[in-house]
Formats: sequence, structure tokens, C-alpha cells
Amino acid sequence: MKFFVDTADLDEIREASAWGALDGVTTNPTLYARIGGKLADFPEHIRRICALVPGPVSAESTAAGRKEIVREGRELAALAPNVVVKVPVTVEGLAATRVLADEGIRVNMTLCFTVPQAILAARAGARYVSPFVGRYDDIAEDGVDRLEDIVVALGNYDLSDCGPGGESIEVIAASIRSAHHVTQAALVGADIATVPFAVLRKCLSHPLTDKGLEAFNKDWEKVKNA
Repeated sequence: MKFFVDTADLDEIREASAWGALDGVTTNPTLYARIGGKLADFPEHIRRICALVPGPVSAESTAAGRKEIVREGRELAALAPNVVVKVPVTVEGLAATRVLADEGIRVNMTLCFTVPQAILAARAGARYVSPFVGRYDDIAEDGVDRLEDIVVALGNYDLSDCGPGGESIEVIAASIRSAHHVTQAALVGADIATVPFAVLRKCLSHPLTDKGLEAFNKDWEKVKNA
């Protein structure tokens, strides 16, 4: 499973990239607003992210109509070769995705919650689909079970004829809230987990690792002082 970091913070992206395990970045309007981003600075900010990460960088369209989504998608894709346009799974989003995919522009269909939505996204030519695991949990449903349904359903078909460049769709486990979510996403076969930086750090944490390291250091001090 590949790791994307879900953030617009350049420092977080630099740090995650330094670990050598970062495959891409996802952003959205909320994440950009969280860092105090300004509308006029947005294109250059996306370019900065793309320069830090050679892999896919998802930048979200905020338009509602299909023509407007297509226009905005083209503008976003022109910012850097590794930009992926995020489009919501709606009627207008599907229509826009078909146009963008036919032009060779990669689309990440976001806010996906059901198998039919995921299959329609694939047929429309999306390169990625993002089921929102944590938001299911928010309404007392099991988000991992819904993620698994989508992974299994898309795995039943050869969808390589749908996306740009003949590439089959990949499932991005999104709205990840914990290291446990990451574990479950990997176990059910998600291609990618897009993870907030704080959760990515928690993926490296375990009390037994800390305890073992403390013991190793104490024993080495004994060796040095012998």
C-alpha cells in the first residue's frame, strides 16, 4: 500500500518526504484554509507542493457545473505534470471527469461512499477514487467494511480501458483518523492510504518500540562504562 499525506502544509510534506516513504499528497479547500492560504497564492502553492513530491498531488476543483469543473480542472492540471484533479462524485462531476479523462488529465473522485459511486467513477475514467472511511464512523457505520466493499467490487472488473493512459483505477482510503485505520485499509487491499501528518507520525509509534530502545540504550551505556 502506498502512502499519501493529506495536508497543504509544506513543512509537513517536507518532513514526510524525508522519511522516504511518501508517494503523493492530497489537498482540499479545508486543508488550504487551515494553513491560512489565500486564493491568489493557491496556484503557486500547488506548484511548491508538486516540486517537493514527484508523485501525484491532488488539487480539488471547487466548481459545481460540469463546464466549470472542466475549465478549472484544465487550469489545475496545467500547474504541474503531477497534478491530479479532485472532483466530487456527483452527476456534474462524472460528466466533467469523462471529458478530463479523455484529455489525459488524471482525476481523483472524492467524497465517495458507496460501491455504485465507485463503479460509476471508474467507468467515467477516474484514475483514483477516494472512499471516506472516517466519515462513515462519524455516523456509527463501519467505514472499513464500506472500503472493503469498494476494493472488492472494483477488483471484480478489468477497468484499464476506462482511465487515461489505459491505467486502471486505484482506491485511496481517505478520511483516515488513526493508525488502526491504516492497518485495516492495508488488510482489505486499498491501493493507497492518504493520511494526516499527525496520524502518519502515530504509524511509527509503539510503546514496545520505545521500551526496547530505552533498554538498548541503557545496556549500551553499561558497555561504554565497563
